[in-house]
Amino acid sequence: MEEFLQIVSALNDATRVKMLAFIERHGRVCVCDIENSFEMIQSRVSRHLKILKDAGFLSVEREGRWAYFSLANLDESRESMLKQIRKLDIDLPPLVHNCKVS
Repeated sequence: MEEFLQIVSALNDATRVKMLAFIERHGRVCVCDIENSFEMIQSRVSRHLKILKDAGFLSVEREGRWAYFSLANLDESRESMLKQIRKLDIDLPPLVHNCKVS
């Protein structure tokens, strides 16, 4: 039951649902690209991504100081929820690449 509640809680936020749909559409995405695309500060983006990752929807790969998120290998229940999200009419922002390399 704990896992179910964590999954439902992760999807109980419009921004997280949009981020999940955004990552599915664009594949492997850097946190800075999500920040720029959603016009949100890094701490807020990171919090949403952590919740989705902890709920088993996302995986993260680190390359130096950059973190890249993509869909995890989803089990049947998570895939079913993602299938429902695909049916929603979600207005997603365009992907904006603007990461600063330093």
